[in-house]
Amino acid sequence: MNTAPSATSDDSRLPQGWRWAPAWVLAYVAFWPASRISEAILSLGAITALVILLKARFRGGARLLSHSAWALTTALFFCYWLPQLVSSVDAFDVSEALRKSASALRYLPFLWLVAIAVATGEGQRKVFSGIAIIMTVWALDLWMQGLSEGRVNFLYGMLDGLYQMIRGQAMCHGQELRGFDRHNGIFGPCNPILGVVLASFSPFVLLAAARRMGAKGWMLAAAIIGMAVFWAGSRASWLGYALVLLLTGWQVLGWKKLLGFSVAGLALAAALLVSPFANERLERTARLFSGDVAGADVALSGRMRIWGSAVCMVETHPINGVGVRGFRHAWDDCDPVGKVACTDEDCPAIPAPEWGEGPALHAHQLVLEILSETGFFGLLLWLAGAALAWRAWHFANVSARERARPAMLALVVTTFPLNTHLAFYSSAWGAVFLLLVALYAGSLLARDENQDLS
Repeated sequence: MNTAPSATSDDSRLPQGWRWAPAWVLAYVAFWPASRISEAILSLGAITALVILLKARFRGGARLLSHSAWALTTALFFCYWLPQLVSSVDAFDVSEALRKSASALRYLPFLWLVAIAVATGEGQRKVFSGIAIIMTVWALDLWMQGLSEGRVNFLYGMLDGLYQMIRGQAMCHGQELRGFDRHNGIFGPCNPILGVVLASFSPFVLLAAARRMGAKGWMLAAAIIGMAVFWAGSRASWLGYALVLLLTGWQVLGWKKLLGFSVAGLALAAALLVSPFANERLERTARLFSGDVAGADVALSGRMRIWGSAVCMVETHPINGVGVRGFRHAWDDCDPVGKVACTDEDCPAIPAPEWGEGPALHAHQLVLEILSETGFFGLLLWLAGAALAWRAWHFANVSARERARPAMLALVVTTFPLNTHLAFYSSAWGAVFLLLVALYAGSLLARDENQDLS
């Protein structure tokens, strides 16, 4: 079975004036570790795309994207954005929430740009292969950091040096160093999300390797990315990557070979989990079986307390939530530990949460984030978006599904509800999620391969 996206046409090309789109998308991905640069690339790309479209008065749009791709990309964006806008009405700071909602509109032309970049065979090959290469380079760099026990951090050192030359200060200047218990590669010690990024985008690497080298290529790529994800130390990324191996392995290896690979992988995982690096996380996870809520909360790094607070926010703001990114402001009123009544004058101090000082910033779970911050209105729109995405997949032909398979699997893993998550309405992870949405819509509903491109 074909395991990677096929081109719509060997000679399909983007119209003149749009051939820079794939390079722009890859530059945006490559600079994720430098968030300010990636934000600038996103904004400039959105402005450029919108100016070109307005200049042409949106004529000739079918030469860039199919009508279905235009519609799906736009509809999925509004399923994400409208809950943010409506939640602003009851936000902690209404004017600031409305300002952020307005600024988030810049994502729409950027999503059009991303979808256009993968709407042809040539563009899709460049973007999907480029993403696979970037993820592989980041993983190999993480190998160097892991094998050196953290002493070597090559790519981050280069990026940090460049940052200091330009701005005169380190990339993590003034930020909390949160990656002390894990390796973060190019993302550095103040932004420990590399494991989650690698897990979410691993389908691009695994399916590209399978296309080029078959089952052996898939297993080699699975080992390279898998060890990097382990060194990254995030249990959410471990679960997400396991799901990727399951979803891609059955297609490449078949169920019988996948079962053998799984047994070997579990044996290796068991050996790694009892290694000195993983001991702390293994012991923490074992608290899940302690039989008490406090032990489960420790095992989940305070998630039980966070989820209890999220449920409280849903109960008090069921329609449109407490506002996007308003979780921290509603925390004190809903903290289940802080709400314990004290009848004694010598009221015991509220214990510090597992994550350290201060309120939780978001729900750390997709469904609870949507419900607590945007209410049931937001959840309904997200479900509508999921239904639209599934409907497009259901009615697509086999070749279209194969083209979009890496993006589809990345979306499934990123939004898998039985896991913990980064904040989908943060500027960083929200943009990553929307990128996957556009890659999926643009590649699944690619431009008609038989149309005139002259």
